[in-house]
Amino acid sequence: MKNTIYTGSGVALVTPMNRDPGQSVNYPLFEKLIKRQIDGCTSALIICGTTGEASTLTDEEHIECIRFAVEKAAGKVPVIAGKGSNDTAYMGDLSKQAEKAGADALLLVSPYYNKTSQNGLYRHFAAVADVVKIPIMLYNIPSRTGVNIELATFKRLAEYSNIVAVKESGGNVAYFSTLINESGLDVYSGDDYMNVAAMALGAKGVVSVMGNILPRETAEICRLCLENNVLEAGKLQQKYARFMGAQGLFMDVNPIPVKHALKLMGIDAGGVRLPLCDMEEGKIGLLKGEMAVVGLV
Repeated sequence: MKNTIYTGSGVALVTPMNRDPGQSVNYPLFEKLIKRQIDGCTSALIICGTTGEASTLTDEEHIECIRFAVEKAAGKVPVIAGKGSNDTAYMGDLSKQAEKAGADALLLVSPYYNKTSQNGLYRHFAAVADVVKIPIMLYNIPSRTGVNIELATFKRLAEYSNIVAVKESGGNVAYFSTLINESGLDVYSGDDYMNVAAMALGAKGVVSVMGNILPRETAEICRLCLENNVLEAGKLQQKYARFMGAQGLFMDVNPIPVKHALKLMGIDAGGVRLPLCDMEEGKIGLLKGEMAVVGLV
């Protein structure tokens, strides 16, 4: 049997930025955010993923963020490094650097824009599995990458001992169930609105954006699911359904709203790097209204 990376609530952590001209990484706040997650019973830290603005971080920032998170987590929770790319050789090199920096596992998104074949997907991920020893979580998000990783490809990749999991963000409950039953991999929900449904079907946990704002509540939803108390988990998720959806944290491109939400709570994680940009005032007002409904402001 393969080792499970974690069960329960993993947070796709934002990368806090200073408000200087270069929007440098705010490491003092990064440390506070990591502590807040651990204190809130989060089970894993996903660093430099989509929510962490990986696509606009330099290679040096990528590795330093991973090294820093590993140091501050101090073994209390696993640190999973987002290291996907549409350049296989580059992804392999960055993955090796992340492993050297102490990452407990890797999160590898399917290549974007290239729109490769299923065999290309297999060879892309296999190339990294051949050069690292730490566990790998694959990341399937067709809405961003333009390509779906098919079941047969997941099955082929599952033959690698260090490819152990998939973060599934396709929004298809039937496919999610199929992956759990047939892929040979641990499956995690990559969409907050799917968390309870996914875990009721047998997902090991979640990779959550909402966890940035509500770490303890997200962890509690997962705990209830793992204890087979899906009814109570569903009630808690329903309380935050609008806030975690298109009326709240996904009213604009992730991670724009979640950084604004943190600021409204008194945690200034800075802005987002171009080509992402701040929300209009009208949307910020709507976000604040949704946060007021659930008692966050």
